[in-house]
Amino acid sequence: MLLGEVLSPVPEAEAVRLAREIYGLEATAVALPGEHDDNFRMIPAEGPGFVLKVMHPGRDRGLVELQCAALHHLAVRAPHLALPLVLPTAGGEPCVSVEIAGRERLVWMLTYVPGSVLARVRPRSLEMHESLGHLLGQMDAGLADFSHPAAERELKWDLVRAGWAREALPEIEDPERRALAESFLDRYEAEVVPALPRLRRGVIHGDANDHNVIAGSARDWPREVVSVVDFGDMHRGLVVAEPAVAAAYAIMGERDPLAAAARVVAGYHRAYPLEEVEISLLFALIGVRLAVSVANSARRRRSKPEDPYVTISEAPAWEALERLAGVHPRLAHYTFREACGLEPVPGAAAVVRWLEDRAAGAAPVLGVDLRSAASVVLDLGVGSRFLGADPREADTPVLTQKIRRRMEEAGAQVAVGRYDEARCLYHSELFSAGERPVDERRTVHLGIDLFVEAGAPIHAPLEGTVHSLSNNDGPQDYGPLLILRHETDEGECFHTLYGHLSTDTLEGLALGEHVERGQVIGRVGAPPTNGGWTPHLHFQIVLDLLDRGADFPGVALASRRVLWTALCPDPNLLLRIPAERFPPPAPAPEETLDRRRQRLGPSLSLSYRRPLKIVRGWKQYLYDETGRAYLDAYNNVPLVGHSHPRVVRAAREQLALLNTNTRYLHDNAVRYAERLTALLPEPLEVCVFLSTGSEANELALRLARAHTGCEDVIVLEHAYHGHTTTLVDVSPYKFDGPGGGGLRPWVHVAPLPDLYRGPYQSDDPEAGVRYAGHVGDIAALLREEGPGLAAFLAETLPSVAGQIVLPPGYLAEAYRHVREAGGVCIADEVQTGFGRLGTHRWGFEAQGVVPDVVVLGKPIGNAFPLSAVVTTREIATSFDTGMEFFSTFGGNPVSCAVGLAVLDVLEEEGLQERALRVGERLIRGLRELQARHALIGDVRGSGLFLGVELVRDRTTLEPAAEEAAYVVERLRELGVLTGTDGPHHNVLKLRPPLVLSEADAELFLEVLAEVLEEDGAQACGSG
Repeated sequence: MLLGEVLSPVPEAEAVRLAREIYGLEATAVALPGEHDDNFRMIPAEGPGFVLKVMHPGRDRGLVELQCAALHHLAVRAPHLALPLVLPTAGGEPCVSVEIAGRERLVWMLTYVPGSVLARVRPRSLEMHESLGHLLGQMDAGLADFSHPAAERELKWDLVRAGWAREALPEIEDPERRALAESFLDRYEAEVVPALPRLRRGVIHGDANDHNVIAGSARDWPREVVSVVDFGDMHRGLVVAEPAVAAAYAIMGERDPLAAAARVVAGYHRAYPLEEVEISLLFALIGVRLAVSVANSARRRRSKPEDPYVTISEAPAWEALERLAGVHPRLAHYTFREACGLEPVPGAAAVVRWLEDRAAGAAPVLGVDLRSAASVVLDLGVGSRFLGADPREADTPVLTQKIRRRMEEAGAQVAVGRYDEARCLYHSELFSAGERPVDERRTVHLGIDLFVEAGAPIHAPLEGTVHSLSNNDGPQDYGPLLILRHETDEGECFHTLYGHLSTDTLEGLALGEHVERGQVIGRVGAPPTNGGWTPHLHFQIVLDLLDRGADFPGVALASRRVLWTALCPDPNLLLRIPAERFPPPAPAPEETLDRRRQRLGPSLSLSYRRPLKIVRGWKQYLYDETGRAYLDAYNNVPLVGHSHPRVVRAAREQLALLNTNTRYLHDNAVRYAERLTALLPEPLEVCVFLSTGSEANELALRLARAHTGCEDVIVLEHAYHGHTTTLVDVSPYKFDGPGGGGLRPWVHVAPLPDLYRGPYQSDDPEAGVRYAGHVGDIAALLREEGPGLAAFLAETLPSVAGQIVLPPGYLAEAYRHVREAGGVCIADEVQTGFGRLGTHRWGFEAQGVVPDVVVLGKPIGNAFPLSAVVTTREIATSFDTGMEFFSTFGGNPVSCAVGLAVLDVLEEEGLQERALRVGERLIRGLRELQARHALIGDVRGSGLFLGVELVRDRTTLEPAAEEAAYVVERLRELGVLTGTDGPHHNVLKLRPPLVLSEADAELFLEVLAEVLEEDGAQACGSG
């Protein structure tokens, strides 16, 4: 009987009967998809269950026995792998033949492997690809000594026999696609077929496609592949075909196919090392596997146009082939070598040694010996203090002036831009690996820049021939470009590249022309003819041009740093600038983390599972050490944006003149106090300046206690007000949390006015009054029976408690109760002040109240240490008891200059209005996402003070803390920084700098929407 004959499906009731009679198993049956065979998940009363397989009548018994034997072998050789196990029949056989509907059918049963089929997993991370490779490598290593007669089979998917696909090429209707598939078959026949006798053979799974691969729980981090199923294509084939086939499937749907394939290869090699000849053929094998797939689909589509299995992977296979065609084969080879821990470019070490040996005889590229010439090495990196955060500092006129000034100060003839330096200088779309501003960009400089005057002559360091000339602004932004070809004594070829030249100086050269060592080959160009750059020579050594010329990159992605620096070794091999002139490289993030753990307190927290090393900030963006940009959606401290030039200039200019304490008269403190109090309602007219929000809240409590003569304080549930001993004592978030000391007798906690989770919710028009009544009860008790009340300390919109918006009328009623009890009302505005809410400048204004004391911190100095307490003259007088109050740095001239600049920026840039406008867009978009995703239970806030509460069930409000953590981590991976708040750690907090734009809001919503579609966010968010 032919395997392709279509039979009626075996009923689920029949599967139940077979399980009972053959295996003694009582279980329900659920049919699973299958191309020819009938498969059922058997679900017993307890345990994960089994898979019952009823084979097509045309199925060879030997192939089933092969699979059973291989799985048994692996259970012995690699028992740690979570592979399916064969369940023997009651008679102890691995499979049995039974009659079903008049046909003999083979029946066997496997244990069920829990998890998700990879085809339904979102996203498929690079770590997941590597774990797949590692699993397959462990399997093949375990099968290295396994053999079975049925493994010696003729199989169209066996890459040894891939040439059959050429016969099916005429059935591919599109001529361009037909030619594409044919090109990969040509490569296979030219490269793989001659090497077949030298390649290792072994029994392999051979079909690690998305429907045969099982991923672990979406809650695991990072998520990994845990098993493979369906061993029906198992055969004795090429060992290297296993990772090649897996990589062919892994790259489907991937924007960067090489990165995905490399991780599969890396994982496989780690478990079962590949030989160099195998690595060299991977690209050809991956391509031919895809070509076989599309050829097979074309052939079967003609014979069975209605069969869904014919074209199930055809579209992604064509897309993968098209992407793969854009990858240079040698680049792929180098990438796979790197993935396997080998020197990426074979023979690179020999060329580097040859260059080292010839360096002493190389001619000076600029005509001056850079070993002795006075030079200064510039820092043009991401974290450069020479450039600063403002990208305008890198504009040609500004940068030119800065470099000339640095050279004059150092008495240098040449300024040097470093090799292997991550830079943020490159702004054109050419350097972006994606379409979003937070996508990775090419930042790692592959040459050395030599800054000199325009017109300076350039000499060939070695003899060679002219390989490439480009007299225009080429696609790599080099300006006029020259590439010379050189050979070592052993005949190894390499190139030197010279960019940003003067156009006219190249006119005397011709392609193929011989160039002598020391010959003048061009001159340094001036803007705009040199590509618009500050006059300099970009000098680069290239071991393999990859058949490119003027479009060969001079800057690489940081994620490909090892590969591209291997392709382009350090040009200082020929320039010979003394090593001591170069500063040591900055520590890698891992080293910084290790040193931090050794020298900084262990309780000092870090954000994210993979901590970020941030070296630069500009407006609403932060940048890591590689130049990757991150949209900062929750750091409220830089109120008017990271490194705002107005604020920076104010601090720099005042610091250069004077910075001292407030024991001396200085107008900055007075001016700032006048400006600040003018923004607050009467009678708030007296300022005290400090350095931190904690200092300010501490002082606010002292003021209240001095004014009332009482000690007791009322605070809200889950509140956080600072890290001093007193403030920890009044912060339930701290004293009720890990390591906390519990409630002090003088601290009284009122319920959080939470309209989403609390006892009085948004549908109760009296919720504000009811919540305030609890404050009134405590205040009344303290007044009538206790020691009296000093203060009610509350954020006007509780932040750490979960970005809570107080119900209408709450503060008015609560303040009334407190004042009736003789207490002072303290408004903690550290998180909410200065227009963040959009609708109001201060949080208390939204409640229609005026507090007795206002606490300001963190954002008022835009991350400069500055805070303030503003109170009434009456309370300030009560504090004047004769005990001196003094804050050494509070109100110093620099802090106050910064504070004044922040006020100027807020007003001149209309940031409160922007917060309202952008916040409304965010709220609208978040509520649209809420309508599509049950995980979002609540969206709340105002302006750029927003909270998104995630729940597993909208009825029970079960907190989705794990999902919230997943969302935050994935947003970070995609270039957006957020965090979580709330007692259950399930509220996404959005408190970005007020310079966040509408475009940034759209970006945030786009990325969040992408993450919410992923398994990790949906794992429990379907209630």
